[in-house]
Amino acid sequence: MNILSLIIKREFIAKVRNKSFIVMTFLSPLLFLGMSFLIGFLANMNKGEVKKVAIHDETGILKKDFKDSKETKYVDLSGMPLQLAKDTASKNYEGLIFVPKVADSKELITKVEYISDDSPSLEFVSDIEKIVDSQLTNDNLRALGFDSTKIAQAKVNSELHITKFSGEEGLKYLNEIKVFFGGAFGYLIMMFIIIYGNFVMRSVIEEKTSRIIEVIISSVKPYQLMMGKIIGNSLAGILQFTIWVALGLLVLFGSSLFLGSSADAGATAEAMSKLPQGAGTIASLIEKVNLYYNEIPVLTTIIFFLVYFIGGYFLYSSLYAAIGAAVDSETDSQQFLLPIIMPLMLGIYVGFFTVVNDPHGTVATVFSMIPFTSPIVMLMRIPFGVPVWQLITSIVLLFGTFLGVVWFASKIYRVGILMYGKKPTWKELYKWLKY
Repeated sequence: MNILSLIIKREFIAKVRNKSFIVMTFLSPLLFLGMSFLIGFLANMNKGEVKKVAIHDETGILKKDFKDSKETKYVDLSGMPLQLAKDTASKNYEGLIFVPKVADSKELITKVEYISDDSPSLEFVSDIEKIVDSQLTNDNLRALGFDSTKIAQAKVNSELHITKFSGEEGLKYLNEIKVFFGGAFGYLIMMFIIIYGNFVMRSVIEEKTSRIIEVIISSVKPYQLMMGKIIGNSLAGILQFTIWVALGLLVLFGSSLFLGSSADAGATAEAMSKLPQGAGTIASLIEKVNLYYNEIPVLTTIIFFLVYFIGGYFLYSSLYAAIGAAVDSETDSQQFLLPIIMPLMLGIYVGFFTVVNDPHGTVATVFSMIPFTSPIVMLMRIPFGVPVWQLITSIVLLFGTFLGVVWFASKIYRVGILMYGKKPTWKELYKWLKY
């Protein structure tokens, strides 16, 4: 046990003292925020660009229905000959909407064209089709003797009011927000497993290729060395995540103090009446955010994030360590990494496509129990409330599978760690398991 603790301490200190680890610990949150702001900025820039589209309507029926928007401006070229309109549109506009002259307006169902060298977006095509559909539908209604204007006036847009049996107000889109919240933690686990699992694999490969491992193995059992690397790197990962959480809490605490002082300044009704008209909307938005925050078990999710991160990391890192021992370079490891990454990707897809619709359904429940996908899928289910027995079963299966995988991985590790100059195959790994 003393030898294992020394290996853990060595791996942890070597990782924490690494300059790249220190830099990325404090730089990663800033990079994440910077990327978020950059994406938002680019999205706003893209929205600010107005696309000009020309129209050549020989029927005169549809051109009045194309209304300018923030993204699109329509220019009527119906007065020009068609060929001149095409030439003008090809040089000055994104494209040309051509409505040919027909004997019966019903023919426009398949006759309207969009002429452009660039493929239009799906949203733009859908908007044009809606305009054509609306106009032809109104023509059909008039032909049948119905007043399309009165029908349009008779349409209503209902809004479902959600409440609980206790009488409290319910929240719309709460399931989607819960899935996004749990999915963010699940995605973090996947990224941590891949990043720190690769650290373990590289560490083993470096020691193996430099022949240092031959000296270490003379006084340390391969199993102890493998476990020391796994635990030491996991502690470094937990430390890094803890620092990120602390930084995040400091930012939230500072922002809450700022918002609190702002709220005190405008606490009275007289002050609120002097605020701009949008201030009430901001206050309502903050109140809405607080309602959603109270419905999501943030602390519980963070606690189980740590539990599933440790279990998932231990499980996958033992496989990464076995691969590192089996190969002589990172290039040779690629053929073995895909079977490891596939369950993680499967967990992400299963979580987003099943948990949002039925968090307690058979598919979501089963995959939250399978050890190779449970760290991701279960975290997506936790915000919805998971029975205690399912959590206990999932955790026991996760750590139990880890012990079983470590036993198999250690058999590959102890043989492969001293093998040089030979590219292993799946058949070779199977033989090592039988030794």
